[in-house]
Amino acid sequence: MQQLNLFEKQETLEALNKEIRTCKKCDLSITRKHALTGEGNIHAKILFVALSPGKKEDLEDKMFIGPSGQVFNRLLQTAEIDRDSVFMTNLVKCTLPKNRKPKFSEIKMCSPFLEEEIAIIQPHVIVPLGYYATRSVLLMYHADPPSPEMSFKNINGRLLQIGEAKIFPVTHPAALLYNPSFGHDTEAKYKKLKSIIL
Repeated sequence: MQQLNLFEKQETLEALNKEIRTCKKCDLSITRKHALTGEGNIHAKILFVALSPGKKEDLEDKMFIGPSGQVFNRLLQTAEIDRDSVFMTNLVKCTLPKNRKPKFSEIKMCSPFLEEEIAIIQPHVIVPLGYYATRSVLLMYHADPPSPEMSFKNINGRLLQIGEAKIFPVTHPAALLYNPSFGHDTEAKYKKLKSIIL
């Protein structure tokens, strides 16, 4: 993969972000307030992929500022990873009405945006958060997530090397809001990230 310099990264990302903000490829453009672009360090070694913006994120056009964002911050602190050092984005760029599951068509429309973000940032490791982000990232790299050995439960917290890509699926922070008992196990998995990027 061709390495991009700082100017090329900024210029290409700005053009992509403009396309994301004005996207009207599906009906989510009707119900959203903002189509969220990725944010963070464009030289990040870690690129996190969440599912979609929450209600607060949609209102304020910012990543991870709602309740799950507070959990995310705590997990990063536990792993001794500076939030300013990572890049964060969503699989689906618009908020999902009533917090529903994404439709296949919505994921299909947004996936090219994610592919381009990954190509621009060129992270050392891609960290999909939860089932949908993991499944989509694996499909991008021609893995076979429906097979039992590639189920989210089996690969959660495992580093996968698929071609040149390193993929580290892990629990979405929002899961801890509903199941606090996942906390200790999830913290241990996030801590592994530090050693992966060293």
